[in-house]
Amino acid sequence: MPELPEVETVARGIAQHIVDQHITQVEVRDGRLRWPVDIDLDHRMTGQRFISVSRRGKYLLLYTQSGCLIIHLGMSGALYLTSATAPLKKHDHILFTLRSGQVLRYHDPRRFGSMHWTTHPPLEHPLIASLGPEPLSTDFDGSYLHSIARQKRRAIKVFIMDAHVVVGVGNIYASEALFLAQIHPETPASHLDLAACSRLVDAIRLLLKRSIAQGGTTLRDFVNIDSKPGYFKQSLAVYGRQGEPCHTCQTPIVNIKLGQRATCFCPQCQPVISAI
Repeated sequence: MPELPEVETVARGIAQHIVDQHITQVEVRDGRLRWPVDIDLDHRMTGQRFISVSRRGKYLLLYTQSGCLIIHLGMSGALYLTSATAPLKKHDHILFTLRSGQVLRYHDPRRFGSMHWTTHPPLEHPLIASLGPEPLSTDFDGSYLHSIARQKRRAIKVFIMDAHVVVGVGNIYASEALFLAQIHPETPASHLDLAACSRLVDAIRLLLKRSIAQGGTTLRDFVNIDSKPGYFKQSLAVYGRQGEPCHTCQTPIVNIKLGQRATCFCPQCQPVISAI
């Protein structure tokens, strides 16, 4: 699944091409996404002008003068720009033709993504309103994480992947941040003291910033707006490296299931934290 850096990469990539562009046509070729796409989307958006592009969590927010299109890329969704004459791909489900002659296409083989039009403030939309703070914002710090973790028995990896706790920390970045902070992923959240929470927050922020700078993680179903993969995968310390030696201590990386997700860690560098 595209994670926060990948979504941020898409947001920055399309913004330079669609902002201030008028929409001349919207074609919903297949609206059977996670939720059905508004059948009146063409009527609602044709003639509108994109005025800005932003991100909240893993949601893309494409603003026009009269509303906002909220997009989630799901498991395999992608947005890409092409010419109007370019051959359609099998899973190009929704097309936005721009006055420039380019077409913004939504491509999604698995159709787990979603697209919602709203004329209300998008941050108040039911899918977004209850999200936790952005991991790169000042609202997310060690004190915040410690204050909400100290009564929780959930494993810390599962805890930080909860979008109500903090948005955008998916499986890859949770695993990598816990390694960098030297915290075992099965450690109960309540066992982390303020210092450990601060280390973890710093690790999350550092990794996400690095990944955004490098264009996102290369995943099977993700390419950025220029059809170039991200490069952060080259820097992964534990994720996907089960059985390989730890870069720090040479101990083989272990892979377990935690919260139904593959969880890689170094048993030497990441000890379980005892109760405070």
